[in-house]
Amino acid sequence: MKKRIGSYPRVRVEGGGRGVVGHAGGVLLVETARKSGLDQAISTALAPWRKPRTVHDPGKILLDVALAVALGGDCLADVGMLRAEPGVFGPVASDPTVSRLVDALASAGPMALEAIRTARAEVRERVWKLAGPSAPDAGGQLIVDLDGVLVIAHSDKQDAAATWKKTFGHHPLMGFVDHGRGGSGEPVAGLLRPGNAGSNTAADHIDAARLALAQLPKKYRRGRQTLIRTDSGGGTHEFVAWLARRGRWLSYSVGMTITDSIHAAVLRIPATAWTAAVEPGGEIRDGAWVAELDGDCLKGWPTGMRLIVRKERPHPGAQLRFTDADGMRLTCLATNTKEVPIAALELRHRQRARAEDRIRAARATGLRNLPLHDMAQNRIWLEIVQIALELLAWMPMLALTGPARLWEPRRLRLRLFSAAAQLVTTGRRRYLRLAHHWPWTHLITEALARLNTLPDPG
Repeated sequence: MKKRIGSYPRVRVEGGGRGVVGHAGGVLLVETARKSGLDQAISTALAPWRKPRTVHDPGKILLDVALAVALGGDCLADVGMLRAEPGVFGPVASDPTVSRLVDALASAGPMALEAIRTARAEVRERVWKLAGPSAPDAGGQLIVDLDGVLVIAHSDKQDAAATWKKTFGHHPLMGFVDHGRGGSGEPVAGLLRPGNAGSNTAADHIDAARLALAQLPKKYRRGRQTLIRTDSGGGTHEFVAWLARRGRWLSYSVGMTITDSIHAAVLRIPATAWTAAVEPGGEIRDGAWVAELDGDCLKGWPTGMRLIVRKERPHPGAQLRFTDADGMRLTCLATNTKEVPIAALELRHRQRARAEDRIRAARATGLRNLPLHDMAQNRIWLEIVQIALELLAWMPMLALTGPARLWEPRRLRLRLFSAAAQLVTTGRRRYLRLAHHWPWTHLITEALARLNTLPDPG
């Protein structure tokens, strides 16, 4: 008889371990919050909500929830994972205390939101200075992408409604700073809206753009260094006119719906007027061309606006739309950027697809659902999600190099944050000893070493 051998070793499990730390890699986020000054800024911002003789600081409570969300939590109670590790995360408030703070901030309304957002903007400016060449503005231009996100509600929550995709929930409008091909991105705007909010509501796009600009350092609120980029949801007369009135301060690249006049104009473009589309490396894109439109297509739109249309052969099996022409898929964009080849402008707009990566990261970081009932409470939750996403963007920007800088939240959690460690106290000092056999221990220790070289906030 052959002895059966299982695929996995059989181990006995006991619950009496000591000095063992779960999610030890989360110390990377703790150090990022400390070196960026985020802990101090949030604490100062929420000082008005600290009652006399209270034990827990409101700023620390809010930041703890954001850390829990960054580590994979999706509700207020998930802060318990931090409470279980006081040696790494310090004292953590109880669940009722956390809920009371969220209720208090929700009751304060715009005052609390403004306090949190002001603190985030101050810290962002410091982080970008610390990042140096890794900062998103290192290339001379800052790009902000605005896009809507559908958040499904599985219960009857305030302002949850049927969405345009025939689901049920909310439809927040988000803004993300694009870090380019060498990085990820970070949130700068979060406008919570009912599920039936339109994708092309101009007033909402204006509000989101204002929120995004308020998050940027002052020098990027003026001058053409900042580009606002949206899909066709932003291609409305009101929003484009609002952007155009700030033409001396802002550049824009907005997707446009193919109207009858645009469709007719495309059919009149001579073959010699089409230019081959390009890819990021500068190589020619086979089967795609771009051209600029003028004439009747620009009537009623702001002066200085340019219309650029792209045609390309559809993928095999793709179904053509009524707006396509001559078997070619058509897309269109509007911009006020001058003296740049139209192929480069079209490529710049096409890179807006990176916003979908940011949305995927947001869904994996607390935006899969809104866990609270009232709209005011979920607005606070949306701010918490943005702080968590900022920590997940700032930590790689300040501490990681190479391919690891491009890791999305799920991979960061799996490889770095979930690392096990032993907490040892000796000589009145505490040491967190990471498992030596963990394949990514060296990445964690090297990242912590980089963070330690950064100056402490003043």
